[in-house]
Amino acid sequence: MSDSDDLPRLEDPHALADFQGWSEQVYRDLLDVDRGALARPDFDARYLATRAVLVLDVTGFTVTTIHGGAIGSFLRILDVHRVGFPVLQEHGARFIRAFADDVTALFDAPGPALDAALELHRRMALLNEAGRRAAPPFCCIGIGYGDVYEIGPNHAMGDEMNRASVLGEDVARGGETLLTEGARVALAERSDVGFELQAGDDLVFPYFRVSSDPVGS
Repeated sequence: MSDSDDLPRLEDPHALADFQGWSEQVYRDLLDVDRGALARPDFDARYLATRAVLVLDVTGFTVTTIHGGAIGSFLRILDVHRVGFPVLQEHGARFIRAFADDVTALFDAPGPALDAALELHRRMALLNEAGRRAAPPFCCIGIGYGDVYEIGPNHAMGDEMNRASVLGEDVARGGETLLTEGARVALAERSDVGFELQAGDDLVFPYFRVSSDPVGS
């Protein structure tokens, strides 16, 4: 027996769920997987789904908070919520969740997710033209498509969620939409925009920038 076997561990699914990482049932099922009482394919059958994941981050939150105060940053986020939530709903988002200066939205397919991203950028540009904010907010968006586990606060965990989050929160610039390879492949028939393979950074996966130049132009 290793020393780690003696470590105190929280084993009660109900107590674990109090911390709001996963639901009590998910904790129960994962504990069963860990103990060998539930096969991994059976866990997949319960929770795995194919979704398009859109992750949005608002530009300049840290800088504007430091120089202009928290309330000014909250108002910039409010602008994005007031404009963005209706756009996501109009394009059929099945789930929308905001946390801090991020928004996560889930769609059944990547086409509506991309359409929502393009329209959101357009409407934010129109809003910002009015000059309401000294530091106008812009959206950085990452979109992934593939299998995710419908668990956790965002109802999506797994590789595509991770990739979309990295692209939206860490890589994309204001007004930019980036796609994972899974999303790009699924959008192969789109000819109204361009998809530019990005290179030269430290990411371990390929990704694509959506451009206004149609495919094949």
